[in-house]
Amino acid sequence: MSNRKSESSATSQRAPARAMSRRLAAAMLVPAFAFSACYVIPVGPVGEAVSTLGVPYVPPRSTTGAPAAPFPMGPMPAVLNVKLYPANDLANQTGVLTGQVTNMMTGKGRFSFNYQGETLVGEATRVANDERRGVASAYGQRGTFARCEYQMSSPRMGAGTCTFSNGAEYQVHIGS
Repeated sequence: MSNRKSESSATSQRAPARAMSRRLAAAMLVPAFAFSACYVIPVGPVGEAVSTLGVPYVPPRSTTGAPAAPFPMGPMPAVLNVKLYPANDLANQTGVLTGQVTNMMTGKGRFSFNYQGETLVGEATRVANDERRGVASAYGQRGTFARCEYQMSSPRMGAGTCTFSNGAEYQVHIGS
C-alpha cells in the first residue's frame, strides 16, 4: 500500500506542472498565430514608413516576379508597316518597297526596309515644335542611304517622300 500512496502523491505533484506547461505553451502559441500574417510598420506623420533602430524599412518583395502594385507605363511602341511607291523612272525599276517603322511613342522610331537586296536601317524623328512632321534616315552596309520626310495624321498613320542616294524617289505610306 505504501507504493500506491507514493505513486499517487507523485502523480498529484506532476499534474499541476503539466497544466502549467500546457498553459505556457498555449500562451506562447496564441501571439505567434495571431501575428503570423501581419507586418508592423512604423509610419511617420506624412504616412511614409520610417526606419527603426537605424534600419530602414524595405517593403516585402513579390516572389511571383510581378510587381505588387501596377506602375504607370507610357504608351507601348507600335510597329507600323511602311510602303514606298515609286515616284520616278529610277524607282520604277525596283517597284514597291515594304518595310517597318517602330514608333516608340516618344517622338522617335526605328525605320528599316530592303532595297535592291540591301537592308537599310535607321531612325525616324519628329521635328521640334511640330509633333506631326518628321524626318527619317536609313543606311545600308553597301553605302546606300535614304532620306525621308513625312507627316503623321495619327500616331499610327502618315505619308511622305523618300529620296535615295542613287536618285530614286518614292512616295511613303505609313500604317495600314
